[in-house]
Amino acid sequence: MKRRNGFKIMAQLIVLIKPLLHIMFFAILFGVLGFLSAIFIPVFGAYGLLTVLGIENFFTLKNIFILLILLGLLRGVLRYVEQASNHFIAFKILAVVRDKVFSALRKLCPAKLEGEDKGNLISLITSDIELLEVFYAHTISPIIIAILVSLIMTIFISSFSPILGLIALAAYIFVGIVVPIVNSKLVSAIGLEYRNKAGELNSIFLESLRGLHELIQFKKTNERKLLIGRKTLESANIHENLKGKEILSINITNSSVFVFNLIMFLTSTSLFISGEINSTAMLISIVSLASSYGPVIALSNLSNNLAQTLACGERVLSLLEETPVTLEKTNGIDKNFNDIKCENVSFSYDKIKILDNISLDIPKNTITGILGKSGCGKSTLLKLIMRFWDKDSGKILLSGADVKDINTSSLRKNESYCTQDTYLFNDTIENNILIARPSATKEEVVEAAKKASIHNFIMEQPKGYETQIGELGERLSGGEKQRIGIARAFLSNATVMLLDEPTSNLDSLNEAIILKSIKEAKDKTVVLISHRKSTLSIADTIYSMENNRKS
Repeated sequence: MKRRNGFKIMAQLIVLIKPLLHIMFFAILFGVLGFLSAIFIPVFGAYGLLTVLGIENFFTLKNIFILLILLGLLRGVLRYVEQASNHFIAFKILAVVRDKVFSALRKLCPAKLEGEDKGNLISLITSDIELLEVFYAHTISPIIIAILVSLIMTIFISSFSPILGLIALAAYIFVGIVVPIVNSKLVSAIGLEYRNKAGELNSIFLESLRGLHELIQFKKTNERKLLIGRKTLESANIHENLKGKEILSINITNSSVFVFNLIMFLTSTSLFISGEINSTAMLISIVSLASSYGPVIALSNLSNNLAQTLACGERVLSLLEETPVTLEKTNGIDKNFNDIKCENVSFSYDKIKILDNISLDIPKNTITGILGKSGCGKSTLLKLIMRFWDKDSGKILLSGADVKDINTSSLRKNESYCTQDTYLFNDTIENNILIARPSATKEEVVEAAKKASIHNFIMEQPKGYETQIGELGERLSGGEKQRIGIARAFLSNATVMLLDEPTSNLDSLNEAIILKSIKEAKDKTVVLISHRKSTLSIADTIYSMENNRKS
């Protein structure tokens, strides 16, 4: 992952706020007024004390009492408006970030998911994005509010004595800038490590849930429990370290506030004794500084959570900046299908040679079988034809044009891809089939289901095609899932059907029905992968991946 400093991460995240700058302006305005209202409550209280003692008569007690009530009411209203504005911005921006992340994943996949830690990816697109709410709702405007309030209060205190104003400015800078920067440097690496560990733990939980049946069957639950416990402990240790740094930061902040208050008290008292300021200036300066730390303390405390927030931001930004393995082609050419040719195609994954000088022809309206044992590169070849990956060398031509030069939308329109592991959504059977072509009619869906030998099964269900299949199709068997995937392939308008072990989970009867339907699809060009020769009996040509020849 590309590492960047906190300021660069914040700068890149702030860019997204541009369309909502007007709301940010109001959040800052109301935030400044709200803090000033809170600060001047004790200030006017001090004026009231001076009035009672007969030292000051600038305000009457009645006016001071009215002002205190108004400031108290204003503080609540202004704080509410500020927080509402900030959270409105945060939730709007998070929606934008989610959209950008999904768009990025759409471009990065399916290659992105081939070797990706899916649990870590889920952690990134859920909890990491959610934590960015802290940045947008509790970071940007508080920083500006703290700067403005600190400047206003510095000017106010300086009106009594420039020296006291400088002390106030030094206090604001140290508590609001120096402490957060130092703390951020201490915890930034720990914050990123913690988020990565959280993603790793999420992956283990996801893997454990998916493989729970196998863990129970082979009596591996205790081992898995120990693994989860160990990873949880590792994460807890990092979190404890992070919390330790946060407590240290809070202690430094509180100590700094005490020291600067003491300096202000001693200095103002000294100036009063020397006659340079009066008692009003002395008391108001002390009270003003003591009551005005709120915005800068918020910044100081913010640095504690900011480490994790910026770590989340870095992970999200790295995903958004990741270059796809294959770039989507939009300025290329559109092609109608005539044939596919692979000429001396080679491909390696993680430096492991998968395909080596593979050549074959796939003529129009024929069935081409590809035979070979597991791991010989059959599925990889189809992914290269779909351009999920780009070949290392050689040529893959569709109607005489290199697939790299064909618009991605045109390539997908020509080709449909069906694997042995069909992904099903938590929806109805009909909607799961309709994914292949949402504009299809009910009659077309039924016809595709009949060709896939799944229609009779569907009609046996209480709600027929409206039957809900559950998460990941949990209410269906492996064979039923696979037949829905095949129905999708039949429903698609694609001229080429790339079928990767489409009958691996089927009994011989359903396999025969589906193979018969494939054979009768005269307007389709079919590439059929299997490790069984019996499945390839319908093929016009069989290509052996093991010895690089056809029969």
